Amino acid sequence: MNRPAPVEITYESMRFLITHNPTNATLNKFTEDWPFDDGAPPPSEIVDDWLNLLKTKFREEPGCCVAVHCVAGLGRAPVLVALALIECGMKYEDAVQFIRQKRRGAFNSKQLLYLEKYRPKMRLRFRDANGHCIMQ
Repeated sequence: MNRPAPVEITYESMRFLITHNPTNATLNKFTEDWPFDDGAPPPSEIVDDWLNLLKTKFREEPGCCVAVHCVAGLGRAPVLVALALIECGMKYEDAVQFIRQKRRGAFNSKQLLYLEKYRPKMRLRFRDANGHCIMQ
């Protein structure tokens, strides 16, 4: 299977690495395992856990890069990154376009509909003096 190379998505103070399944050598770098159905949007519990992880990680290690993966790195992983961008104040259309600039083929129609209907609670939207999104 020809899988796309990992890509880094950077927005304000957040950095993400979207990749496909890790190898046995890199699996230990991943700290959480939140499986959900391929091609589907994430359950609300996973969204809550994901956003809580980001708040903690970016606060404890400013400038760190959070790696997120799924089988091909085209659906579930980009959806989680898009949710973070939306929670930081980006419109869903802009988040999709921003990710697709680096991850061509990201998102299926079901995931796009989910992102369109997603209503952020602004859990990651805290601004510093320069207007940049920060985690608190």
